[in-house]
Amino acid sequence: MSEESKPAAPADNLVTTSHTLPSGQSYTATTGTMVLREEVITDGRFEGLRPKAEVFVTAYTLDGAEPLSRPVTFAFNGGPGSSSVWLHLGVLGPRRVVMGDAGALLPPPYGLADNEESLLKVSDLVFIDPVSTGFSRAAEGEKAEPYHGFTGDLESVGEVIRLWTTRNARWMSPKFLAGESYGTVRAAGLADHLQSRYGMYLNGVMLISSVLDYATGEFNDGHDLAYALYLPTYAAIAHYHGLHGDRPLADVLREAEAYAGRDYLWVLAGGDRLTAEERSAAIAKVAALTGLSEDYVDRVNLRIEHIRFFTEVLRSRRQTVGRLDGRFTGWDPDSGREHFTADPSMDAIMGPYSGVLNHYLRSELGYANDLPYEVLTSRVQPWSYKEFENAHVHVASRLASAMRTNPHLRVHVACGYHDGATPYYAAEHTFAHLPVPAELARNIEFRYYESGHMMYVHEPSRLAQSADLAAFVLREQP
Repeated sequence: MSEESKPAAPADNLVTTSHTLPSGQSYTATTGTMVLREEVITDGRFEGLRPKAEVFVTAYTLDGAEPLSRPVTFAFNGGPGSSSVWLHLGVLGPRRVVMGDAGALLPPPYGLADNEESLLKVSDLVFIDPVSTGFSRAAEGEKAEPYHGFTGDLESVGEVIRLWTTRNARWMSPKFLAGESYGTVRAAGLADHLQSRYGMYLNGVMLISSVLDYATGEFNDGHDLAYALYLPTYAAIAHYHGLHGDRPLADVLREAEAYAGRDYLWVLAGGDRLTAEERSAAIAKVAALTGLSEDYVDRVNLRIEHIRFFTEVLRSRRQTVGRLDGRFTGWDPDSGREHFTADPSMDAIMGPYSGVLNHYLRSELGYANDLPYEVLTSRVQPWSYKEFENAHVHVASRLASAMRTNPHLRVHVACGYHDGATPYYAAEHTFAHLPVPAELARNIEFRYYESGHMMYVHEPSRLAQSADLAAFVLREQP
């Protein structure tokens, strides 16, 4: 093929628009795709840069701010296979979805409103959609599979952060990461990767619905830890649905945590060595905490798997509860099945966020693209964890390494009591075992909300979380 007939190399496709916050401050939105390129070296000779992927980003920068002192936060969700729409239009960005809440959902086409509590008030924002999510795709002629795994994902998102920081002259700005769900796996890895690969030291990492150790969620024979770590979440969900009478939630959680952290682990480890009296007492205790029947707890041998719980706990009402948010309820076509066919909390949020995002990008940010915006895609599956093939996925050690190298790195952990995907007590367990000295452990803060995985769906939690995140960004270094 002659040089004249070769297709042009892909270029960044970015659109810039101007907007105003409710406070009157003006800001600039830049949205579109950035091209990622790799160095081509053959026989020791540098032969240029080859386009590998086009990654969709949406950035918000406050006009007139001093870049040396103005923080910037890089945000992403998880999945794997999720775009950044949830953090973008749920809690951090200058505009937000209006969809109602559990028990009071609004009908389509939903709403879009100013987010008066946006983190943009205190930090510039860059939302990143990993390859194959949102409008991000592999470059023409390239394969997407190399990005569908722990390391490839880490390196590509890290490259987006490096490029944006370099092109916008923000190397001297305070820098933060905000990740949700699998995005916390990514954020923990990035904290280590960015400083070891590029010498980019961060000021803080925000872990929203954190899961840094997959062993805390493994329900299988011989691994009893997850059954104990999920117990307080089961108790919280049972409380929300009236199965604890008029007891305060805090009282229920204290009891569940005390039992899960001590006696329950002993009971599960005891197995057939338990006496009949010990087993009977344990069955009664677990049933009372979870709202399940003693007969059910007995039949599952005191080990309550989470999808089975969401299907069972309100079976007498012929309802299921949500995995992402146990406050939401739904119906299955067969109320006698073992596992629900759909998560009612995911069903509740997918339509509002998808519809509003597609409108917002095109109508308000002026970005045109005929591709479907992949809010949450299965195209990234199977996700590669080859780096952990001889052990479970565990990235807490990488976060700890980043903290030991950069003792000024602060960590914010946000937990929803009704989150059945990444339980709060499991996050507490992981951080209780983080290999950092006591003086660095003081850099870690936990915040809790009476909501689920996307805690900002619950309006009181959204307001509280917005204030907590802003305070974290503004807090003086320890």
